[in-house]
Amino acid sequence: MTTEAVRRRARRVVAALLVISAAALAASASGPQENNKHPDLRKEYALIFGTVWSADNRPAYGVTVKVRRADEKKARWELTSDHRGEFALRVPPGQQDYVLWADVKVGKGKAKPETTAHVENDERVDVSLHLTE
Repeated sequence: MTTEAVRRRARRVVAALLVISAAALAASASGPQENNKHPDLRKEYALIFGTVWSADNRPAYGVTVKVRRADEKKARWELTSDHRGEFALRVPPGQQDYVLWADVKVGKGKAKPETTAHVENDERVDVSLHLTE
């Protein structure tokens, strides 16, 4: 291969690298791309954030919390409180009432700790559940 042929090949390689670099720069400058792997991350949502408190007013770890819409009978979601007694649930935005209760054993004739959350739009709603026993 002659020196001239080597130079032509080197110029072609450099030109190809410049084209690839320019395309990559243009793609990154156009802004963030849609996340096709996780379409739920692009959707709007409301957040129900809550804390479960024990009978001695300390955060309760590992308590199962069930959630349903107010107009439904069965639980639609089930969560567990973390080490700080906290839990969070994404729900669809829009006006809706949700009923939350702690799934714990209670004495005969006593009701399980329960509260409601009213969501208007895509917002955060804070609630607390207080265990009695």
